[in-house]
Amino acid sequence: MKAIRRFTVRTVLPDSIAPLGRLARNLRWSWHKPTEDLFAELNPHAWEAVHGDPVKLLGSLTREEIQQISQDPEFVARVHALDADLETYLTEPHWYQRTQGEDAPSSIAYFSAEYGITSALPQYSGGLGILAGDHLKTASDMGVPVVGVGLLYQAGYFKQSLSRDGWQQETYPVLDPDELPLTLLREADGTPALVSLPLPDGRTLSAQIWRAEVGRVPLLLLDSNIRQNDDAARNVTDRLYGGGSDHRLQQELLLGMGGIRALRVHSRLTGAPAPEVYHCNEGHAGFLGIERIQELMSPQGDAEPMTWEEALAEVRSATVFTTHTPVPAGIDRFERDQVHHFFSAGLTPAVPIERVLELGTETYPGGDPSKFNMAVMGLRLAQRANGVAKLHGTVSRSIFHGLWQGFDVDEVPITSITNGVHVPSWIDPMMWDLAVEPQENDLQPAARWRKIYDVPDAELWAARRVLRERLVQDVRERLRAAWKKRGAADAELGWTESVLDPDVLTIGFARRVPTYKRLTLMLRDPERLKRILLDPQRPVQLIVAGKSHPADEMGKRMIQDLVRFTDDPEVRHRIVFLPNYDIAMARVLFPGCDVWLNNPLRPLEACGTSGMKAAINGGLNLSVLDGWWDEMYDGQNGWAIPTADTKASPDERDDVEAAALYELIESHVAPRFYGDGSEGGPAALRHETAGASAPDAVPHQWLAMVRHTLATLGPRVSARRMLTDYVQQLYVPACVSGRHAAADDGAAARATAHWIDRVRTAWPGVRVEHVDAQGVHQEPQIGDVLDVNAYVDLGSLSPEDVTVQVGFGRVSESDHIHERSYATLEPTEALDGGRMLFSGPITIDRSGPFGYTVRILPRHGDLASPAELALVSNAG
Repeated sequence: MKAIRRFTVRTVLPDSIAPLGRLARNLRWSWHKPTEDLFAELNPHAWEAVHGDPVKLLGSLTREEIQQISQDPEFVARVHALDADLETYLTEPHWYQRTQGEDAPSSIAYFSAEYGITSALPQYSGGLGILAGDHLKTASDMGVPVVGVGLLYQAGYFKQSLSRDGWQQETYPVLDPDELPLTLLREADGTPALVSLPLPDGRTLSAQIWRAEVGRVPLLLLDSNIRQNDDAARNVTDRLYGGGSDHRLQQELLLGMGGIRALRVHSRLTGAPAPEVYHCNEGHAGFLGIERIQELMSPQGDAEPMTWEEALAEVRSATVFTTHTPVPAGIDRFERDQVHHFFSAGLTPAVPIERVLELGTETYPGGDPSKFNMAVMGLRLAQRANGVAKLHGTVSRSIFHGLWQGFDVDEVPITSITNGVHVPSWIDPMMWDLAVEPQENDLQPAARWRKIYDVPDAELWAARRVLRERLVQDVRERLRAAWKKRGAADAELGWTESVLDPDVLTIGFARRVPTYKRLTLMLRDPERLKRILLDPQRPVQLIVAGKSHPADEMGKRMIQDLVRFTDDPEVRHRIVFLPNYDIAMARVLFPGCDVWLNNPLRPLEACGTSGMKAAINGGLNLSVLDGWWDEMYDGQNGWAIPTADTKASPDERDDVEAAALYELIESHVAPRFYGDGSEGGPAALRHETAGASAPDAVPHQWLAMVRHTLATLGPRVSARRMLTDYVQQLYVPACVSGRHAAADDGAAARATAHWIDRVRTAWPGVRVEHVDAQGVHQEPQIGDVLDVNAYVDLGSLSPEDVTVQVGFGRVSESDHIHERSYATLEPTEALDGGRMLFSGPITIDRSGPFGYTVRILPRHGDLASPAELALVSNAG
């Protein structure tokens, strides 16, 4: 029988246990073990049935069960103690309050298309969402006043299963917001608070605003599935990364422009301060800058309206843009006419549509002027931008170099802040107790991780075995369930009870499955892989998981190829593929793996934080030198897979790198794990009682690498380090700039905009006419001083508007200057017709081919970088 109407009945808790409601709805429980344990012990069977979701757990209890719980004095006392602990956590000063001065922002808006906080709130697809979730959780722990903004998807991302022949299948279970840890933002009269955007053809896209409590951080999620919308508008927030181009554009308009409006509603209803810094996490939310420009050009109250240029200057000053994309093909691009169509509906009445289109147009060499590029708009709307690892910063500067023509690639104003992971979410409690001091140390955060050096080898080894055994048990249960979904009968699945071995070297590989991550590189030589898996002395077992985008046929084919290999009865006890990779699976997978494998095409991995999660649990990384591993591999914390020469064909490259991977496992990883014979090792343990080990049956060299990894990588891969970098390098400078630009009704922003307009107008007439130098001997030597004179035509500009630099250093055969240094030349003599002589000394500081040149740059106190305006006049 099917219901004709459906609604959710709220659980009413007696006063004695009423705080359970707050504990369930604040997502801090997802990383606070005592609170999670409280819910798990409330009803272990029900906890498992609701997949670890406190809100659903409370909703599943009967009146009798609730009454029984409310009359248990010990349980009631625990509830109130944890509620008091949460209150202290929410109100006491943390790192931000203890260390930051008055220049720090009072509120930071963080926009992202997805958030991976807990499997109980499935609003994520992969690394971008997990990173965003870790960003919010860490901000909460550190007291950084972030407010998150995103969309609430009716189906989240898809659930993955496999057909009998190993083909990925997707399902989209519909989520009921009333069953999620969310609260609807309401007006004073109790009606849902709404934001609305006009659409073409007289239509409207409205959304209500759900609020999640991520510890101290509010997360606002916009939901278009409301009765005020027509069917098409209701479905705008149906799926994460679903639908066609128009659908995606509407999602991004709602996220960016609707998100700003939601922030204003939230501040009005709650009294929360308006954000002083706006952080756009990837280009999906780029339209937030357009909405803020609209606010300044059509202000409420007594403020004087700004021009486009003035509003752009103010908005840019307080905006941070983070790119996660290592390849141009990964950037959202729309047809320029398509964007024009939506903005012509009156999205921004005060803003000329052509100005909006200019922000995203690919005006650089190789760009397509008919496309609207979201990352390009994001960069043009932000005064500060960053990649997510040092190598990714280099790659990003190369990708977007065309926006700063005339500058060398390394001068492109995109810095890097390497991602990190929220340690309390991803470290197993057993490893936390062994490796990390619980007390925070604001001055020496790395000191917390040195505790691992005091742990005896036998104790560390025993803990690692417990985690591996727990993973093996979890894999067996998941594998059996996956095979039943594939159509297998119970009678066929007896073999799953002996899959994997808790005493065998365990390698993990789990991530999204685009082709560049090369899921199937390990299958390049199937027979050699079989020999590695089945080695009688040093066996290896592999656990693989990952989802392919529903439209990525190549990715699905890779999964099918791998699944067919894992189905082989000869090896299926040593290699498994687990469908539906998610946070819940990851929390068991990372701690249980001895080695984390990552073999992307270098340099196409932006950061790759999965290996970080393995490292904080004592796992060693076996990875191509890409993303974070490129900067943090030190020879003692894992192994680097060599990469093939860039001139090799794709097949040759994969052959070479697969062979290198096999060789590393056979000759380095497995021997180190199993010991060299003199120190025993886990091979001997398989003949002992499960879990028992003699003192000499411990691979000391392996554990030395584990200990080194925890002590040195722990603080570096922590999101506390990442948030510290964001606060100090981007948020505080952006706040200072933003406050300065907005003060006195935007006086500084207006002045800067007029200066920029004057400089841009005059720049075509600015040039270096002639350069000469004195002081070079017939045979120049290190230490010689050159006096450089540059004759410059400034046109209508003054010397105060520019910086004249001499760049010098070693030169190549093509006369390109490497290892550059710069010195500023000072104006020394005014010549006729707006011309000026700039002079200054440079010292020859290296031997070999040496050269110099002169260039002119705009100069203004409100520029964050000399390259910011993409204006330069080079000599010659």
